[in-house]
Order: sequence, then C-alpha cells, then structure tokens
Amino acid sequence: MKRERLEFLADNPFYTKRFAHYVGRRCRSATIKDIAQELNLDWDTVKALEKQYMAVQLAKAGTPGPKAIGIDEISIRKGHTYRIVVSDLLRSRPIWFGGEDRSEASMGQFYDWLGEKNSRGIRLAVMDMWKPFRNATNARAPQAAVLFDKFHIMRHLGEALDQVRKSEYARLSGSDRRFIKGQKYTLLSHRENLTLEGKRSLKLLLSANQRLNTAYLLKESFGSLWSYEREPWARRFFENWRASLKWQRLAPYEKFAEMIERHWDGIAAYCKPENKVSLGFVEGLNNKIRVIQRRAYGLRDEEYLRLKILTCMLPAL
Repeated sequence: MKRERLEFLADNPFYTKRFAHYVGRRCRSATIKDIAQELNLDWDTVKALEKQYMAVQLAKAGTPGPKAIGIDEISIRKGHTYRIVVSDLLRSRPIWFGGEDRSEASMGQFYDWLGEKNSRGIRLAVMDMWKPFRNATNARAPQAAVLFDKFHIMRHLGEALDQVRKSEYARLSGSDRRFIKGQKYTLLSHRENLTLEGKRSLKLLLSANQRLNTAYLLKESFGSLWSYEREPWARRFFENWRASLKWQRLAPYEKFAEMIERHWDGIAAYCKPENKVSLGFVEGLNNKIRVIQRRAYGLRDEEYLRLKILTCMLPAL
C-alpha cells in the first residue's frame, strides 16, 4: 500500500501547514494552555504544531556566520543547572542554545557546531568574566577580541554598593537606621528611572549618611569609563578612580577595583572603535528569556525551550 505525502499537510496529518503556522504565530504571544482553550485543541497538539512552526522559522533563517557574538548562560532549573546561549550581535538574534553546564567543554560544543571556518570569522566575543568562556574562545577563535559585558561589570559594582549599604545598616542603630531601611532599590536604580518620591528618598538617604553618599557618587562616576575611545585615557581614569578609594574604608569597592585590574584587557577592548557594538541587545534577550521561562514554567521539554529562545527574535512566518 502506497501512502501519498501531501505538501499542504502539517506533520500532524489532521491539520494543514497553514493552520500550524497560525497556531505558531498565536503562541508567540500567549501560552500553550491559552491557545488550546481558544481553539478547542488538545494541549499536546498545540505544542507539537508550535514546535513545527518554530523549526520552519529556524530553517528559513539559515546557517549563521557571525562576526560578533554575545555569550551568556541561563539557569533552566534549580540546582545550578545552566545552558549557554550565544547570540549574533550584528543580526540581533540568538543562534545557539546548548551545553550541559557553563564549562569550557560545553562552550566548545558551540564552536564544534559553528565549524572551524565560521569560527575563524568571529572578530569580537562579548561575555561576562567567566573564565571557561574566555578560555574556550581563545582556544577556538584566537583572532577574536574578547570584550567583557559592561552590564555585568556594573552589576558587580551595584553589588558592592549594596554591601556598603548593609554594613552601614549593621553599624548604625535606633532611629539612624530609618534612612537606610527599605532603600536598596532606590540606591541601586538609575536616578532618571526613579519617581519623584524615589528621588526625594535618595536625596534624604545620601544627605544622612556620608559613606553611602561617597559610595553612590563613586558608582555613578565609574560609568564614564565606557565613554573613552583611547585605552591610555581609560586607564588614567580608572587609576584616578581607584586612587579616590584611599581612606574611604570601602572594602567592597577595593575588591571590585582588584577585579577590574585582573580583567583589564577585556574592559579596555571597549575603547577600540571596531569593538563598539550595541550591548543592550544581550540584556533585552535575557529579559525575553525570563518571560519565556515564566510562560513555560514546569515544562521539562528542553528542545521546546531551545526552539523558543532561538526563534524569539525571528520574524513571524
């Protein structure tokens, strides 16, 4: 008996490709459960149709040959279970999701997938300061400049400021604590993002505590490092900033400065004009991934998560 294959049918022969693509487009902005209820379909059927839609999206996007990549890790479940996400920064889309953890061997799987020829075409790799990522990149794409993500660096500085806040809260007692209590996010947020009430609270906090005021001003001034276009001037700025820590008794900031010193090459690379790429995409992608994970909470299908992440920036079919 011969079975004829009809091109207009989806992998599930009860539905056409056109309908599968409609389901896939709807699932880009809603959960599987919502679409199943809306279309009166089984949950597993909607999921299968969406996976088919996303596979077609990836096939149409083609094989990447990235010139600038962003490397980051995401936690897929509790217990320090990580996967690596690599993005094409010039095309603003994720291109690889995989690995068993965030080790050098897992990072090497990306370069195996990309191939030696395409790996040699990478000129810039943006990552956090995780050593295995840097080692794998230096070994497999030695011509690529390594650039440490400024958002991760500023996050470390924010954590140092929060440690100062906690130490000041512990040092003070009684009514003196009232200016610090509950002001963590007021202190860590950008001033322009604060409400009028938040700006008043920040002003009151900084006027009431000299050490926090100094720590806050140092944190705000450090952001100027990214505006320099020549490495010697950036280096002079950093040395002056580090010298200003003297006598301030800000131990978390001194540890931060030591970390910057150890990773200076990956920070100074930002001064070169050819390395000026938009790093906001990586942070935007991380937010998008968190939304995807919330919608797929409890779903253990890692292949589904991989497809969702790799297609989240692709145009709809």
